[in-house]
Amino acid sequence: MTNFAYRDDRLFVEGVAVAEIAATVGSPCYIYSKHTLYSAFRSFRDALGPEEGLICYAVKANGNLALLSALAGLGAGFDIVSQGELERVVAAGGDASRVVFSGVGKTEAEMRRALALGIHCFNVESLPELVRLNAIAEAMGLKAPVSLRVNPDVDARTHPYIATGLKENKFGLPIAEAVALYRKAASFRGLRFVGVDCHIGSQLTDLRPFADALDRVLPEVRRLREAGMDLEHIDVGGGLGICYQDETPPSVQAYVGLIKERLAAHGLGAMNILLEPGRALVAASGILVTGIEYVKETPDKRFAIVDAGMNDLIRPALYGAWQRIVPVRKRPDQELLYDVVGPVCESADVLGRGRSLAVKAGDFLAICDAGAYGFSMSSQYNARPRPPEVLVDGERFHVIRDRETYEDLMRGEHIPRS
Repeated sequence: MTNFAYRDDRLFVEGVAVAEIAATVGSPCYIYSKHTLYSAFRSFRDALGPEEGLICYAVKANGNLALLSALAGLGAGFDIVSQGELERVVAAGGDASRVVFSGVGKTEAEMRRALALGIHCFNVESLPELVRLNAIAEAMGLKAPVSLRVNPDVDARTHPYIATGLKENKFGLPIAEAVALYRKAASFRGLRFVGVDCHIGSQLTDLRPFADALDRVLPEVRRLREAGMDLEHIDVGGGLGICYQDETPPSVQAYVGLIKERLAAHGLGAMNILLEPGRALVAASGILVTGIEYVKETPDKRFAIVDAGMNDLIRPALYGAWQRIVPVRKRPDQELLYDVVGPVCESADVLGRGRSLAVKAGDFLAICDAGAYGFSMSSQYNARPRPPEVLVDGERFHVIRDRETYEDLMRGEHIPRS
């Protein structure tokens, strides 16, 4: 968080005071540090090496065009799960040939569009999807590049909503089924099998699940290559966690080092590596700034009622997630315990419980590590316009998404006329 720091008790993002941004664009608002994003990407690039694979940013974490454009300029590839994300990448100047298409429910239209643009690879998750993609590619006179997503049945030791590598999860194919399909590759004339994919979950803070998954999948990959399959890459997905509270996630260097070590141990050191980081790239680059409307006290609680709600940041309500909340301007007053709550008409609309703060109505708070799964999971629930997004670059800041208007909330709706 070196690009988020206090100066004379005022919180700055790079060279700009957060209060200045909030006074200009209003609250709530998302603010991102360009240099923090750049630093995170370079840590992956340096660990992987320029010739050893491809870093495909997981667009679902945050799909703002300005952030995608910045990453494209650094040479990033992209991991997408919908045509909408693909169109965002293209609009931001991303290279379609550096895109991998994941997700369990790809439609015919999505497959055609991705094939027409020449994406790098489809991560296929079921036999019906494989059959559909083969038929579409044949009809278009193309060979679709394919990597089967293997489900290794490994416990990622993360929140059940973001665990994806267990046999009861909807993602991927059991190892034996995937191997059988690879061995029938010649029967799929519209496909070209180029790799193997394995992603076990998100916000992982321990390397052991990664190692367990690789040790289950890589022996089969080696046998397939020995049998003559020209598999070029291993896609290990994303999932590397960050420190929100007291987690101790491994470093990027340790994470990538483990992958290289396991590949070498299984005789696969020559394979290209595809990484799909999302949270680990953008989470620490963003904060959600929110203003305190009221301070309310009851016999049991103190509440700081703010203008951001669960529609703006759903992680606490959805996952029980903890994110650090800090004042935009420090007060010398005694700190007291507050529940930081929003205006949405739901008891789940709590952004932080029992936080030690010295605050008054009219103050601003910053919710930290909000660059991933913040705006991208936001909604207009309670007819609340979504907040603006701002990118700080040194001493300057740029509005990279306007605040929605009430007209935006109703755009496209029609009242039938009798």
